[in-house]
Amino acid sequence: MAKVTAGRDQLGDFAPKFAELNDDVLFGQVWSRTDKLSVRDRCIVTVTALMAQGLVDSSFKFHLMNAKKNGITKDEMAEILTHAAFYAGWPKAWAAFRLAKEVYTE
Repeated sequence: MAKVTAGRDQLGDFAPKFAELNDDVLFGQVWSRTDKLSVRDRCIVTVTALMAQGLVDSSFKFHLMNAKKNGITKDEMAEILTHAAFYAGWPKAWAAFRLAKEVYTE
């Protein structure tokens, strides 16, 4: 995964510690532990967790694009969201599918 600087770029002046934790710990140390869980699998977990919370905002779209970039196909994403719909909620799945359709048709 490429080095993420979104925390510093968007919140560095306002919340420098949060920005540091976002960029260096979450997207640095945690996402780089590929000996424990592949980036592809982390993408699946992240998309599912965000959908389950109903967080279908720009961060969700970022993680959908990241999933696509890391080899999760349109058919696989459709299956992931369909499966998660029964556990996370049907309306959340509808919202997630709208963004996923947009990402996978770009």
